Amino acid sequence: MLTLHHLGRSQSERIVWLCEELGLDYELKRYSRRADNRMAPPEYQALHPMGTAPILSDGDVVLGESGAICDYVIQTHGEGRLAVQRGEPGFADYLYWFHFANGTLQPVILQVWSLERVDPSDKNAPLRMARERFSRVFATVEQRLGEVPYLAGEALTAADIMIVFSLTTMRLFNRCDLSPWPNILAYLQRIGARPAYRRAMQKAEPDLTPVLGALPA
Repeated sequence: MLTLHHLGRSQSERIVWLCEELGLDYELKRYSRRADNRMAPPEYQALHPMGTAPILSDGDVVLGESGAICDYVIQTHGEGRLAVQRGEPGFADYLYWFHFANGTLQPVILQVWSLERVDPSDKNAPLRMARERFSRVFATVEQRLGEVPYLAGEALTAADIMIVFSLTTMRLFNRCDLSPWPNILAYLQRIGARPAYRRAMQKAEPDLTPVLGALPA
């Protein structure tokens, strides 16, 4: 059986949701962040050399990185479901948006957050540049979600599972107002209506109301 090691309020919620969408049997082990620095506890860090969430165990396999885990679970346990295969419509879109989540969106959110902590003033030139990229990134997502209901097209895929954390729970760390992006907000309501997403969040974060609406900065 798959064992998912879930660190509270982390990217590992993606894998709980993935398993729920695929209807897989899995064991969920929840870990709380340390009270002093909000980092993973020592027992979580000992699970993998990187010590970051998520971490998946499957027999002798111990795997980190949410994108790698999504691919692994889909290919080894999900019979290819929630992925778009080569030759199918939307294959290139699926690849792009699957990697966009952690390759573009998540880094720019973290960059703005980090630079604001150093110097939030307009004199901070790197912050100004990061905010411009932030706006361009969100505008790109907004445009896409005005064209299709899900990132790869008409149906939910692992590309959506990868991106939603950055648009929801991540905003508890870096509070940003999504009200300028109505297509993104409508998309999050579609996600929040999915039974598998609701089950996943209840299991992973039972004390957290999913952050699906506009959150004032």
